[in-house]
Amino acid sequence: MKAGAPRREYRREPSVATLLFLGASVSQLPAIRHARSAGHRVVAVDGDQDAVGFEIADVCVTVDFTDVDHVVAAGKEHDAEGVLAVSSDRAVLPAAEIAHALGLPGIGADVARAMTDKTVMRARLEAVGVPQPRHAVLTRDADVRAIAETIPLPAVLKPADSGGQRGLFMIEEAADVERHLEEALSFSPSGHVMLEEYVDGVELNGIMVVRGGEPTLLTLSDRLRPPGVGFGVGWIHMYPSSLDQAVLDRVRDIAFDAVRELGLRDGIAFPQLIASGEDVRLVEIAARIAAGQMADLVRFGTGIDLFDIAIAQALGQPVRDELVTSTSERPIAIRFLTASPGVLPVGTVSDIEGLDQVRSSRGVLAAGLYFGAGATITPVQVDADRRGYVVATGETPEAALALADAAAQKLVVHTLQSVPTA
Repeated sequence: MKAGAPRREYRREPSVATLLFLGASVSQLPAIRHARSAGHRVVAVDGDQDAVGFEIADVCVTVDFTDVDHVVAAGKEHDAEGVLAVSSDRAVLPAAEIAHALGLPGIGADVARAMTDKTVMRARLEAVGVPQPRHAVLTRDADVRAIAETIPLPAVLKPADSGGQRGLFMIEEAADVERHLEEALSFSPSGHVMLEEYVDGVELNGIMVVRGGEPTLLTLSDRLRPPGVGFGVGWIHMYPSSLDQAVLDRVRDIAFDAVRELGLRDGIAFPQLIASGEDVRLVEIAARIAAGQMADLVRFGTGIDLFDIAIAQALGQPVRDELVTSTSERPIAIRFLTASPGVLPVGTVSDIEGLDQVRSSRGVLAAGLYFGAGATITPVQVDADRRGYVVATGETPEAALALADAAAQKLVVHTLQSVPTA
């Protein structure tokens, strides 16, 4: 199919509104399903003509969603009434620009830029004293050694405007910066990378809903990461957080300060912070529903549905108090399925057994795979190396994680061949 040519699949069913979804990958599938089950008509935009979301969308537009002019044209053609960027940082700025061009509700390009470009984010938050890791901005022409000396080691090198842990490196000595700079830059559309102090502590994911400029905190959960080159990948989420309430109050206040300073007035915010004792610092904050089953964590843990909120805000509808009020509270653990140190083997998949047994295991609320036969499983290094998940509940988050781990052991994945582990 020629790039940019829309592929349409109309389903003549009653609809509430026509929604323009930027992205139709695995990460967007749950939101697209939810929108269609609510009666909405979904126009999905993705540069991959084989995007899995196209199978269930009403209209498929095969064009990269960063091609704003083409997407605006598609939005006009299909009478889009709302634009959504779900679980994709790369879609946030285009969504704001497309919504503005179509005269639809959106967060605005300036806010979107501040919440996706870490150079802008860091500068804005530093100016008002929001605590962050010490950091510096690097370009290809920068005096790398001189700048590296200003940041304590160990440090983290990462693209300023990317996501999914791509181009992320642990820096143990100054020479590591020069060694990894070009690869990190290759993931940055703007040609900027961040060198940031590595803060050791408990990492947290927050989910907030902002209405009229005022944030409401929905959840704070612990984000655990594996050792090794995949150190940036969240492979376990546990709710509620293990931290004391006084620290969590500090986390909340810092996240609120950040979202207000960056100017988000109506949207879902996803702050990530690290707490080391009483020292709390903001790692970053995004303006979207987080990927990695975070919508499941919120729904199973509190009864709040983030997709209903995102759709209402995309349509410019008021988000009623009941939509952001917890109806239930229960401990949740999400275990992602990865290669070592996870349960999956590396290699090309020939057969999968046991998923039904995983789903029927004690405490399991949901489980799914992002792969099938023919896929190649590689060592965990970036978010895309998370190949499935198990969501469980128990008396405590730790008990829930034990149940998720026990269920995951029932999955049997056969491979044809191994792949290099380094």
